Amino acid sequence: MEFKPLDPKGKLYLIPTRLGDDVPLEVLPISIKKVLEQVNHYIVENEKPARRFIKKVSPSKSQRSIVIHTVNKYTDTSEIPSYLAPCLNGESIGLLSDAGCPGIADPGAEVVKIAHEKGIPVTPLVGPSSILLAMMSSGMNGQNFTFNGYLPIDKNERKSTIKHLEKISLEKNQAQIFIETPYRNDKMFSDLKTILNNNTRLCIACDITLTSEFIATKTVEEWKKEEIDLHKRPTIYIIQRD
Repeated sequence: MEFKPLDPKGKLYLIPTRLGDDVPLEVLPISIKKVLEQVNHYIVENEKPARRFIKKVSPSKSQRSIVIHTVNKYTDTSEIPSYLAPCLNGESIGLLSDAGCPGIADPGAEVVKIAHEKGIPVTPLVGPSSILLAMMSSGMNGQNFTFNGYLPIDKNERKSTIKHLEKISLEKNQAQIFIETPYRNDKMFSDLKTILNNNTRLCIACDITLTSEFIATKTVEEWKKEEIDLHKRPTIYIIQRD
């Protein structure tokens, strides 16, 4: 006789999305399309981009059948457990970020935390992560690296943080990854060229997976001879001083 659990739970699928407006199934595996066609409950960062993504990948899916809850900086975290109720009733839920992998530099991490607390199976699906793709492409230490998120906006704090990350990269042979709000990218690039040691390696990786993709690693001294337009282009920065 086949054993069946008394309280089967649905899964929480972690569904990566595109990093830009490229053809979905050129950068995403077919498994994502299959899951989107099966799942009707979603927790997303923002509803409109999520619906556009689902429609792009699975155009035949009825939008009316889709139930969506949003989790972002405006969400009252006390409401999140109720969003996972379908899983407790045996229905699976998809977790979507606006771009890339949910839970990585993304508010969806809180959803995953609560799912584990409730004993809900968490299933990550394969897809693009700009952080990992940049690290792969940088030529820096892929066995020892840290993602630092956004650096401080204040000029003095930012300078101090950049120098600190550079010092750690030298002491620990550790690549330091960080990001910036796209409209402040040009200022960040200028600051890095001014603050970092000339021998420090700097990787600039922007528009990853798009036709406008640009990835290059050079010393700061070499970057000082170049100007590139990073304005409003999603960019990953990685530094390492050897």
